[in-house]
Amino acid sequence: MCLSDGRSAGFRANGDRGYVTAEAALVIPALVLFAALLVWALMAAAAQIRCVDAARAGARAAARSEAVEMARAAARESAPQGARVELEREGDLWRVRVEAPAPGPAGLPVRLGARAVALAEDSVGPPP
Repeated sequence: MCLSDGRSAGFRANGDRGYVTAEAALVIPALVLFAALLVWALMAAAAQIRCVDAARAGARAAARSEAVEMARAAARESAPQGARVELEREGDLWRVRVEAPAPGPAGLPVRLGARAVALAEDSVGPPP
């Protein structure tokens, strides 16, 4: 098929050559970085959920009047690797705090954490 100026439809001007390569060279690394960030965000979300589960498990164990070390072990079992678990009793409440580093590069200053509170069963009297 010929255009009105005599060129064929499949012909491209010399000035257009190389643009596709240059655009791909910019877009592909950006897409790879975006995919890596998505994977990191999913891993961080999963670790945050594990922190929440660990804090709840520790609070439940402490509320059942288990030994502090047993409650701490219950929390550590559910927590991500490298997590720090703190238990304290304040009146009738057990407070558990779990903190863990975010997965991924160590240079990221992101810390994950969760807290849970449970009423100690020994503070509740028998039903009336």
